[in-house]
Amino acid sequence: MKKLLYILFHRSVFVGLSLLAQIATLLVMVVTFSEYTEVFYWCLVAISVLAALAIIGSRMEPGYKIAWLLLILPFPVFGGIFYLMVGGGATPKRTRRRMQGMLRKTVQVLRDDFKADDLLPLGGDAAGQANYLERRAACPAYTNTETEYFSLGDSAFPRMLEELEKAEKYIFLEYFIIQPGVFWDSILAILERKAAQGVEIRVIYDDMGCMFTLPRDYNEILTRKGIQCRVFNRFLPVMSLRLNNRDHRKLMIIDGKVGFTGGINLADEYINVKKRFGHWKDSAILLEGDAVWSMTVMFLTMWDHIASWDEDFDRFRPPAAPVRPWTGYVQPYTDTPLDSETVGQAVYLNMIAKARKYIYITTPYLVIDVATNTALCNAAKSGVDVRLITPHIPDKQYVFQVTRAHYPPLLEAGVKIYEYTPGFIHAKNFVVDDRFAVVGTVNLDYRSLFLHFEDGVWLCEAPCIRDIRQDFEDTLKVCQSVSLRKARHLNILLQLYRSILRVFAPLM
Repeated sequence: MKKLLYILFHRSVFVGLSLLAQIATLLVMVVTFSEYTEVFYWCLVAISVLAALAIIGSRMEPGYKIAWLLLILPFPVFGGIFYLMVGGGATPKRTRRRMQGMLRKTVQVLRDDFKADDLLPLGGDAAGQANYLERRAACPAYTNTETEYFSLGDSAFPRMLEELEKAEKYIFLEYFIIQPGVFWDSILAILERKAAQGVEIRVIYDDMGCMFTLPRDYNEILTRKGIQCRVFNRFLPVMSLRLNNRDHRKLMIIDGKVGFTGGINLADEYINVKKRFGHWKDSAILLEGDAVWSMTVMFLTMWDHIASWDEDFDRFRPPAAPVRPWTGYVQPYTDTPLDSETVGQAVYLNMIAKARKYIYITTPYLVIDVATNTALCNAAKSGVDVRLITPHIPDKQYVFQVTRAHYPPLLEAGVKIYEYTPGFIHAKNFVVDDRFAVVGTVNLDYRSLFLHFEDGVWLCEAPCIRDIRQDFEDTLKVCQSVSLRKARHLNILLQLYRSILRVFAPLM
C-alpha cells in the first residue's frame, strides 16, 4: 500500500496527467469550435498548412520534418496547433540573448587558448577538426594535459573519490542523473566534509533526468548541507518546446586541475552495484592539466545561465599546470540546442569522413539521422573497417527496436554490427585510425544530437587512444555479430512496428 501511494502521488504522475489533460482539452476545444464555426475550422486548416510549409522550408533534419508532417497532414484541424505548442516554438529572445552572452563570455575567457593552427604539422584533418571546435563552439585544443581512460564505471568510481578528497578550492558537478545509493552517497559524504572545510561546492542536475531518483526539493536539501545547487529546466506540467531541452552533460571538476566526463551518471547501476539490465558497461575519461580550464568554463557558463549570475571566471582559474611530456592534443567541447550549430553531430561526421583505416563506435542507441547513416555507409563502401557495438539487453524496449530497425541499410553497405551480450552498453565512444577519439555524453540519437546540452572530449594523438581501441577490441569478445539475414528476416508485424517507430523516432 505504501509503495502504491508513493507511485500514485509521485510528481511524475501529476505531470503526466496534467499534460494529457492539456492535450485532451485542446483537442475537445478545437473539435467543438470547428464544428460550430466554419471560419474557425478553416483557420485551423490554414495554420496546419502554414506549419507544414514552415517545416519543409526549415533547417530541421529531414527525419524530424517527416515525423512532424505525418502528424500534421492527417489531422489538419489539430496538428498545426499541436506543432506550434510543442514542436515549432522559437527560442525566446531572452534565452537567445543569454546564450549569446554565454558564448561571448566563453570566447573572451578562452580566446588566448585557441591554438588549432598548431595542429597543422599533424595534417589538415587534425587541424580542421580543432579549427571547427574553436570557431563554432569556442572550445580550444590543449596540450600539456594527461588523459586516463576508464573502460568501466566500476574503475572510474574509486578514482573519482580519490580526486575529490584532494579538493582544496572548489568542486563542480553537473549530471543528468543523480540517485542516492553507494555511488552518490560516497560522493556526498566527501562534499559535505569539504564544504565544512571551506571548499566551494556547486552541483547542477537535470530535473527530468532526476524525476524518479530525487525529491523535488533536493536542491534545498543540498543547500542546507552547505552545497550550492541549481536544477536545470524544471519540468513543469505545461506543453512547451523547452521540455525537450535537457542537460545531458556529465562533468566533475576539481580545482580546475582535474576533470572527468563520459557516459557515467551518479547512480549505482553505472558502477554495477545495482543490476538493472545485466552488466552495465560505460566509460569515462579523466583530464589533468591545461584542458580542464575549458571544462571549468563550460560549467560556469551553464551555472550563469541557470542562476542568472554574471560570474567572475578569473577567480576560478587554476595556477599554471606543471609542464608534462608530450600528451597529444585534448579538446573538451560542448553542444547547445539553442543555436543552429549541431556541434556533436559535426564532430562525429568529421571523424567518419576523415577515417582511412577503421572507425570503431560504441553507442547505447542507434537512432541515426540521414547524414550519419549516409556517412557510415559511404565509409564502409570505401573500404574503411566500420564497426559498431550496441546493447543486447535494452534499457528501453522501443528504442531498442528502433536501433535494430537501423541495422539493415548499414549491414548492406558493409558496416559490421555487434551486440554486447552481458548486458547494456552505455558508453559513447568513437575511435579512428589510432589517431583520433571521442569520449563523451553524445548518443547517436536525435535527442543528443539536436535537443540536449551535451559535452565530449576530442583526442588527437593522445596516448589513451590506444586504450580506447583496446577496450573496443576486448569488448568484441563478449559480443554477438549481427547478420544481414537475421536483421532482414522478421515477421510482418515486427517489421511494421519497427517501421512506425523509425518514422517517429525523431519525436521520441
